[in-house]
Amino acid sequence: MLSRLTRPQALAVCALPLVALLATAVFVPLPFSVAQPGPTANVLGSSKGAEVITVSGAPVRRTSGQLRMVTIVATGPDTKVTLGDVVGNWFRTDRAVMPHDAVYTGDTVKEIEKHNVAQMQQSQDAATQAALKYLGLSSDKVKVSLKLAGVGGPSAGLLFTLGIIDKLHGDGSGGDLTGGRTIAGTGTIDAAGEVGAVGGVALKLQAAHRDGATVFLVPKDECADARAVAPKSLRLVPVTTLKGAVNSLVALEKGKDSVPAC
Repeated sequence: MLSRLTRPQALAVCALPLVALLATAVFVPLPFSVAQPGPTANVLGSSKGAEVITVSGAPVRRTSGQLRMVTIVATGPDTKVTLGDVVGNWFRTDRAVMPHDAVYTGDTVKEIEKHNVAQMQQSQDAATQAALKYLGLSSDKVKVSLKLAGVGGPSAGLLFTLGIIDKLHGDGSGGDLTGGRTIAGTGTIDAAGEVGAVGGVALKLQAAHRDGATVFLVPKDECADARAVAPKSLRLVPVTTLKGAVNSLVALEKGKDSVPAC
């Protein structure tokens, strides 16, 4: 009985269930994912041996510079994330602990993969429509194919669109949208050319900086998050529409002072 134990002994006995509970909690799966900066890809070039953007039905320009779409990599949808994983990664600047449902949509791995593929396809279709509409070209005559293996979701929409425009039109006066720079960015896009927020900007900025970008196109609603963590060497340009993004890149290429900033 506890009444016959010394105080230290009684405390030790009472602490045992708590220690056991905490030890169990450390290994119990939690509804979180751990994300980190992922690979980037130049949409003006090739990925895994295949051109990211191919166009038929219209002349294609030779481009310079890079337009790099950025990604984050998260623990797999069926990976068990424990309390130890959460605590170990919570304060790291190169990691983010995110609710599982904010990263993945679906109850099974197959459903999640299907959803991500569908989002990417919708993003590519919207990017093609937005680019051709911006250029005044008919989708009946000009065909665009977008290929980027191993990437899902909608966040490359803006960069796909800009890549198509750069390959077909450049800056409109014989130059490149990039101005020879390495430009990265993120953002969804719809067929009307509206740019939407995507999340994970802090990690995507790290990926862009790591891979040599000096300019980052960021959805305007995420400017505050980007500004809080961006290195000084990475220029942040806010965007809300495709037209605004193109105008900013042209102004930047021509050295004008009218480029907006976060």
